[in-house]
Amino acid sequence: QVHFVESGGGLVQAGGSLKLSCAASGITFRVTAMAYYRQAPGNQRELVATITSGGTTGYADSVKGRFTISRDNARNTVYLQMNSLKPEDTAIYYCNKDRRLYPSFNIWGQGTQVTVSS
Repeated sequence: QVHFVESGGGLVQAGGSLKLSCAASGITFRVTAMAYYRQAPGNQRELVATITSGGTTGYADSVKGRFTISRDNARNTVYLQMNSLKPEDTAIYYCNKDRRLYPSFNIWGQGTQVTVSS
């Protein structure tokens, strides 16, 4: 069974940093492109960052230069380092397969709440 368990969220002041972790199980992690998504209240879920099985990364314009995605295939874990946080980064953050490559895959974890105060 597929599971994603996100952790590391919390309340932080603007300008601060957080590092999210996501442990994946039930997938062949090392060959799977992964991504972080976020959903703010009243908004649709949006793609934040991606990482291929080979480690190539991509970012939404809104987070480029501030967020860094990485992966540890030995631990089946993907990370999101978030620096220079802004109030508009407030959202629930989820990890998943890069659903641009796996559009029919629709299993989600519980996410982790990130709240940035001004």
